[in-house]
Amino acid sequence: MTRFDVFNGDADGLCALHQLRLVRPAEAILVTGVKRDIALLSRVAAAAEPGDAVTVLDVSLAVNRAALETLLARGVDVAYFDHHYAGEIPHHPLLDAHIDPSPHVCTSIVVDRHLDGAHRVWAVVGAFGDNLNEPAERLAATLGLAPGATTALRALGENLGYNAYGDSEADLVIPPADLYRLLSAYADPWRFVADEPVLQKIDDARKNDLAMASDTEPALASAGGTLYVLPDEPWSRRVRGAFGNALANLHPQLAHAIVTANAEGGYMISVRAPLAAPHGADALCRAFPTGGGRAAAAGVNNLPQAELPAFFRAFAQTYP
Repeated sequence: MTRFDVFNGDADGLCALHQLRLVRPAEAILVTGVKRDIALLSRVAAAAEPGDAVTVLDVSLAVNRAALETLLARGVDVAYFDHHYAGEIPHHPLLDAHIDPSPHVCTSIVVDRHLDGAHRVWAVVGAFGDNLNEPAERLAATLGLAPGATTALRALGENLGYNAYGDSEADLVIPPADLYRLLSAYADPWRFVADEPVLQKIDDARKNDLAMASDTEPALASAGGTLYVLPDEPWSRRVRGAFGNALANLHPQLAHAIVTANAEGGYMISVRAPLAAPHGADALCRAFPTGGGRAAAAGVNNLPQAELPAFFRAFAQTYP
């Protein structure tokens, strides 16, 4: 039997898988990529055989439905953990689905529930990395952590999340599969921070990129939100998620959208709904081809240039 671990390359995907494998160690083929690379199951559908096992974490079932149905029909066991919009979840004896699209839940929290908090400290990291700061603080409180320890977990989550942003792995400090392999050796997140110098490289890149993004003026500003168009540069592709999170935390009553050019000649868009009312981002983005996500945070992977004015209008109508 061959095992495949399929996961989003951001903090939530990394920490969700890490929790599972700390409890259930297993050798598996890793299938992941940059944060925007969410149609991952199609890679496995071409390789898995009857009797194989696939664990999927933090990628939308709606996006991966066809590949999932192919795997199930072939006789492959699939465990699915996620918090994105799923649509109708298939009923199949080989599918074990744990999906909660609630706005204040991430996949690391879904896995934490499934494991009865066995490695909750990593769920805290994953939640911070997904910008779910209040849920992360609540989880941290159940562990009796000192404030300084919680702050360190937040920084770790933010850096793990930051590393996943880019159009390709060439934009990243380290490929997500390699980052997971480093992470998997540590049950203690503080030891991981102390021992792995790659985290300092990610942190330096994040701070420099955020400084450049903060000097950019919004292309659209209204009572309900702001929209930024960043230049076509590697730092822009890395910073779009972190910049959106920083804006969301600074202005929790507003929605925020970050627009950057992509390799296909169109635009990649990252949307954050207002933290004070985390709704509407998924519906906004799903109105455009290649759009998806969850109510609080969503995006469009490849918006044609001609559609950018329509997105401006839709954003302004969603968050007037």
